[in-house]
Amino acid sequence: MSRGARDERFLPEPPKRGRERRSPFARDRGRVLHSAALRRLAGKTQVVGPGEDAEVTGVPRTRLTHSLEVAQIGRGMAEELGLDPDVVDTAGLAHDIGHPPFGHNGERALDAVAADAGGFEGNAQTLRLLTRLEPKTLEEGPASGLNLTRATLDACMKYPWTRGAARKFGVYADDVEVFAWIRDPADVRPCLEAQVMDWADDVAYSVHDVEDAILAGRIEPARLAVPDDGLIALAAATFGGDAAELADAAERLAAYPPLRAVAELASPGSLTAQVALKRLTSELVGRFVVAAVEGTFAATGREALDPADDLVVPPGARAEVTLLKAAAVRWVMSDPARLAAQEVERGLLADLVGRLCDGAPDALDPAFRPAWDAAGDGPGRLRVVVDQVAVLTDAQARSWSEKHRGGPGEGR
Repeated sequence: MSRGARDERFLPEPPKRGRERRSPFARDRGRVLHSAALRRLAGKTQVVGPGEDAEVTGVPRTRLTHSLEVAQIGRGMAEELGLDPDVVDTAGLAHDIGHPPFGHNGERALDAVAADAGGFEGNAQTLRLLTRLEPKTLEEGPASGLNLTRATLDACMKYPWTRGAARKFGVYADDVEVFAWIRDPADVRPCLEAQVMDWADDVAYSVHDVEDAILAGRIEPARLAVPDDGLIALAAATFGGDAAELADAAERLAAYPPLRAVAELASPGSLTAQVALKRLTSELVGRFVVAAVEGTFAATGREALDPADDLVVPPGARAEVTLLKAAAVRWVMSDPARLAAQEVERGLLADLVGRLCDGAPDALDPAFRPAWDAAGDGPGRLRVVVDQVAVLTDAQARSWSEKHRGGPGEGR
């Protein structure tokens, strides 16, 4: 299918009634912002589960608050770079909208149980949700969902390819038609707006998740204020990167005045400490945003960017972000109690998929009945069940598991 204007929608829409002054991209943002799928992210794990550290942090981040922060960071970068801010903002809001219960842990569980249906990947599920599952249109065809513009859908795609050798991918095999409408499938370069969204995601993840971990007492700031060979090795093994560059980044972070100010406070829970920590997160976000904006302008030699340009993040800034991401892995995600809990969560989701397959279609929400009826084979019906489980919040997944443990379809 041919690719046309950036503001084109897969399904033509009549003009809105009255005086519609919003751009097509601003309308896209409104559709995502008001979607049930975005609201559900409030109940989905970011690093810790919703409410897990509430007694310490007060209001820990969820997938929803993370997405709002990514959108805000990305919008600011888009304005600096001369891109359409609504496109990048919407991509930030939507980038995790396909995530299942229990975050990346749930993603791994569903990928295993959906092997016969092409697996599961949160980014591919995002495209599926935006173009197929989230109710906005009911037209026949390969794409409906929120019926977003081509530019916005393209900006949401970090990994614009189908499943292959790479662990990450952004398109399921049965969504390739709409993918081909969005962009040339042979072009695996994410568009510039998607690159901005991706860096905003890395910045938010690395800075804000570490902030939450410090507030929860899971990371001692003093550990970050001293170069740590173990952390450097973990960063290289988990996220990649040059060891020497990571070592230099560790030295810079250790000497960074806002970080040292947090590390040297004697009372980590005091108001003074909270203000210092908030200053640190603000300074780090600004540091990484400015690095990418200035790096891009320096690489292109101009401040009027072309769609073919790439976002250029200096290696030093990328290494610092990688180290902060590794800190969350080391001191939060690798905690033995957390690993044990994650094993239980994976078992819960695998069991729930099996029970829903046995009890379908009656065990599914009515909205999934048409897809079940239209599925022509076992893998197709398995995909429908996985779609159903993927939309659940953490609490809903536990509740559904309890309902269906008595047997196929029971409790419905």
